[in-house]
Amino acid sequence: MPVIRLKKYQSGREKLLAACDAEVLGRKLSEGKLRLDVSPDFYDGFEATEEDFEFHLRTCTIANLVGEHVAGLAIRLGFVAQENVLHIQGVPHAQWALLS
Repeated sequence: MPVIRLKKYQSGREKLLAACDAEVLGRKLSEGKLRLDVSPDFYDGFEATEEDFEFHLRTCTIANLVGEHVAGLAIRLGFVAQENVLHIQGVPHAQWALLS
């Protein structure tokens, strides 16, 4: 089972979830004009189960997701559409926001 790294942030009413597959943590991805630093400072809060990830995804207002496993779960749970996932150096990246 792939390992998920997850970190939560809160500012006022906004709850940000940063989640990535452990295997991409620490990588700096670059392709064309796209750049993504999967920084441990931003993404590495704790190791999460799929159930933890789903709970925090359901309770956040913004999500930043990196990796095949994490992006795939967000798609299967109906938070992200496959066609809205970017690939940078072959690594899926998706952002999700709850609009109110």
